Amino acid sequence: MEEYFENVKKNFGFGCMRLPMDGGKVRDEEFIKMADAFIEAGFNYFDTAHGYLGGESEKAIKRCITSRYPREAYTLTDKLTAPYFNKQADIRPFFESQLELCGVDYFDFYLMHAQSKETFQKFKSCRAYETALELKAEGKIKHFGISFHDRAEVLEEILTEYPQIEVVQIQFNYVDYEDTSVQSRLCYEVCRRHGKPVIIMEPVKGGNLVNLPEECKAIYSELGDMSPASYAIRFAAGFEGVMMVLSGMSDLGQMMDNISYMADFKPLDEKEMAAVLKVRNIFTGKNMIPCTACRYCVDGCPMEILIPDLFACYNQKKTYGSWNQDYYYETVLTARNGKASDCIKCGACEYICPQHLEIRSLLEDVAAEFEK
Repeated sequence: MEEYFENVKKNFGFGCMRLPMDGGKVRDEEFIKMADAFIEAGFNYFDTAHGYLGGESEKAIKRCITSRYPREAYTLTDKLTAPYFNKQADIRPFFESQLELCGVDYFDFYLMHAQSKETFQKFKSCRAYETALELKAEGKIKHFGISFHDRAEVLEEILTEYPQIEVVQIQFNYVDYEDTSVQSRLCYEVCRRHGKPVIIMEPVKGGNLVNLPEECKAIYSELGDMSPASYAIRFAAGFEGVMMVLSGMSDLGQMMDNISYMADFKPLDEKEMAAVLKVRNIFTGKNMIPCTACRYCVDGCPMEILIPDLFACYNQKKTYGSWNQDYYYETVLTARNGKASDCIKCGACEYICPQHLEIRSLLEDVAAEFEK
């Protein structure tokens, strides 16, 4: 990988979006065990953003990592997210607050978060890219990049307009590789044409490539006793130009599993790749809702509908046919929150969805399944 990323150790990173939680708070004891195991195994890349876990992720980074390790022991990425600024003058104070929350004097990587055609226009009008480059010149950012959720032609436009971008974070996994909405392969190819190192998010597609249907589990079981996550993460990490694959781990068991095959990384062999392609064909044939549970849609929903949870419940029922999902929908997910049928079709969720899902229509499908 490029020489200016010499501070990054290995190609596996800790995504701090799905940390162990107790109610609305991070379970520090568990997070510390996970972070210590991660660093002891020779990894050092941590990824966060201000909105992760309702604002708790950055705070936990300070309590559990930056206050316990010397600055050279870890690489930290944070992001500038659209809801937290409305004009250029807002950006520096927000950035400084992020440094304080994380307990650091600089970020190794700072990304313009969740770039799409719409958000890019806001970032341009507020001169967000220019402000970030100024912060880099001042030494408060070591490397400048973007995270991206849109079609390949939009990424082409951004990289052409801002060649100063050093790294691009994209959604990439074996199910989304040829997906016509996510366009993982096409976005990856744009990065390669522009010579940009790639950071991969959602390699296990929000857990969907871990909690597999039985027919998929059977395919992997023929290969041995490695976890489903191992094939998904190694698939993503095996592509040329991939600087980092992020995994959003939420307990120590997941951490140790990931370390077991990424500490001495080996790409998928021919037999493993054939198995992955079989599993992908099964998934694409099920017409599941491709929600990654980023939860960006939840905070802005005026009806307080737990959209990702309802989609996950729907997918589980469609995949496994379990009656338990009806009980879970009625007594857990919608007892104190809105039902799918409560949607007023305001469209706020679709505007912010990185997957560009037609959420209003999909909620109608969920209502038809669970509210007969």
